Amino acid sequence: MATSLFSTTLRRQPLAVIGAILLVVFVGIALLAPLLAPYNPAAIDLNHRLMAPGHAHWFGTDELGRDIFSRTLYGARLSLLVATSVVGCSLLLGLILGGLAGYYGGVLDTALNVFVMNAFLALPGILLAIAFVAFLGPGLINLILALSIGGWVGYARLVRAQVLAVREREFVEAARSLGASDLRIFTRHILPNILQPVIVQSAIGMAGAVLAEATLSFLGLGVPPPAASWGAMLNDGRSHLFDAPHLVVFPAIAVMLCVLSFNFLGDALRDYLDPRTRMSVGL
Repeated sequence: MATSLFSTTLRRQPLAVIGAILLVVFVGIALLAPLLAPYNPAAIDLNHRLMAPGHAHWFGTDELGRDIFSRTLYGARLSLLVATSVVGCSLLLGLILGGLAGYYGGVLDTALNVFVMNAFLALPGILLAIAFVAFLGPGLINLILALSIGGWVGYARLVRAQVLAVREREFVEAARSLGASDLRIFTRHILPNILQPVIVQSAIGMAGAVLAEATLSFLGLGVPPPAASWGAMLNDGRSHLFDAPHLVVFPAIAVMLCVLSFNFLGDALRDYLDPRTRMSVGL
């Protein structure tokens, strides 16, 4: 039943099919980058710098003679690693703090929601990440922490709102009257009933994390060289925008397609998991 319903959703939403295909391609590229890349992405060859796309180098070479195709493949690995780590850390922290605020309410809810969450919301997430990385220095771990430190708030507010709506339901009251612990009530009765919007938010959050990683790398605050990053490739190519536009075109297309794949899947998951939306489109 669920499989046929999901298949119907995909048929009625061709963009979801495109997003799924793109995501599978990017995941495959990330996993198989060492096998697919024809050159070492960090290998410098000054004799062949700024070559146009051709048979030897499908996407051309950059100003240091590095193969852009190989670097684009390895950039997918870095972007998906950062995005997955950021969404995972943000979601975990959001589930804990949002769940505590929504379940217990009262003073704890006021402290977490009014003071902590609103304080983070008052600061733009990208500026907070820039300040964090600028203070600690560029690096993979610092980049993940910088993007997670502001990304958890959206998940926490969503979880809090969902828990507030579910905690007074009859099945929760029944479990509480039977003497179930708070941890058991939350994990066995509340959490399964709030996962649908959280899953959708996580899918869309992956797109935001990919874009944020590219932004910080473009500003020189991402993973330091010689690691291949789409944002760093865009930064390296902006000085050759007119004489060698392929330096910018291919990593820009990679960022765009990766972000679109998560956005398309997020929209499809929202329609699939929301019964009201399914009814409105005849699913």
